Amino acid sequence: MDSLSSSLPGCFGGLLARRTPRHGKRQRSEPSNRSASPTATCCSTHEKKYLDKDIESYSPCCDFSYVVQDDERLPSELPPSYSGEDGNVTSVAQTIENAVCSLNADLRELSMKIHGHPELMFEERYAHDLLTRFMSHQGFTVTKHYLGLATAWRAEFSFGSGGRVVGINSEMDALKGMGHGCGHNLIAVSGVGVAIALKSAMETHRIPGKVILLGTPAEEAGGGKVILLERGAYKEMDVCIMCHPSPGAPSSASIGTTIAMQAIDIEYFGHSAHAGAAPWEGTNALDAAFLAYSSVSLLRQQIKPDQRIHGIIQGKDWSPNVIPDYSKMRWLVRARNAAELTSAAALATSCRCEVTADKPYYDLQQNHVLGRAFADIVGTRYGIQTTEAGSTASTDFGNVSYALPALHPAFAIPTVPNGGNHTPAFAKAAATQEAHDAMLLITQGLAVTAYRVLADAQFLLEIQAEFRCLTGSSTASQ
Repeated sequence: MDSLSSSLPGCFGGLLARRTPRHGKRQRSEPSNRSASPTATCCSTHEKKYLDKDIESYSPCCDFSYVVQDDERLPSELPPSYSGEDGNVTSVAQTIENAVCSLNADLRELSMKIHGHPELMFEERYAHDLLTRFMSHQGFTVTKHYLGLATAWRAEFSFGSGGRVVGINSEMDALKGMGHGCGHNLIAVSGVGVAIALKSAMETHRIPGKVILLGTPAEEAGGGKVILLERGAYKEMDVCIMCHPSPGAPSSASIGTTIAMQAIDIEYFGHSAHAGAAPWEGTNALDAAFLAYSSVSLLRQQIKPDQRIHGIIQGKDWSPNVIPDYSKMRWLVRARNAAELTSAAALATSCRCEVTADKPYYDLQQNHVLGRAFADIVGTRYGIQTTEAGSTASTDFGNVSYALPALHPAFAIPTVPNGGNHTPAFAKAAATQEAHDAMLLITQGLAVTAYRVLADAQFLLEIQAEFRCLTGSSTASQ
């Protein structure tokens, strides 16, 4: 590890060494031909479905592990940025860093409270109340239970008249039986820090505009952002940003993409019978599920490296001396290859099959203009090396990235080998001081990047042009 340098900006600057990225050829992903916004309708029954205590399935989706390779560094042809050469730029960055530094103790307390009180999708009541109360005390206009979602919220700050609008997301939900094994406590307080730092910079440097921080429930499953997107929560925003912790090399971040995901429930309906006295009278729904599961397992060796199919089998009131008349499977499909197999299993066992698809999570379209500006800032000011290495995780923020320009960097926190996202080890890592310190540096980098959106009209035009290139859209649509 490089020697530590106390000259790095910010109150945590001395924790990371200044590094010079090694540059290699950058690969641009091809834009998807999917629509720029989800088409599924949303109603109150969607949220109620996931709050139904009879539903035992739980399908976490986001593991933002990434691998940093020497040839995956960002190129040196970065757009002009707040790298410290310009006096006004340095002043803005220092304002943001001082604001984040002053929030350090509060953000740590909020993070640990959320970490110690994990809540599942659409049940994030403690986090909702904690964060909305804090943002209200920071001078933001707060809307609780936003757009009909009990645990969603909005915190807004405006300065002057007109100007541009920056959106930020704070996730809050935890994993069943594991707590904050995906580090959403860090995401929650990073969003808070970015929003308050921007408020300070706007007031200090007299830049008009608006900041909207959304508390977004149910990322692990349930598609909270998809629902909020459909209900118009993002319509005012010019850009939207957030971050996510992951394993990785020390002092590193990734602005790579993620893949799309479709959650599918398959139910098999058979006929019960006495398994010893008259098994021939039964139609075995469990056999149907196992045939489908085995077929998918055989398929896995043929799928492409960036595709995933994984699931579980469930039932109710099962007994070994009764032919099961019902079984259920919960699949996460990151490739479209499972539907025919489940239908074939139903035919083979004479069971009736019902398939229900959840709202899809789109692949993440990172805005490269925002991404390069962010990489330049965190590299120059905080010694963080940024890669474009992608992940086979999925996030509902992908849907947001199809509706407007977006940035979602993953950042490394220290954890043990094989202790990545969705493990007890990562839950433990997300509570460490080292993870908190890494989050603060990324928060500062995001805030400086977002300030540039507010202050630099040409920068936003470049961002919008990149968005049109990525999505094939003439305008951002909701």
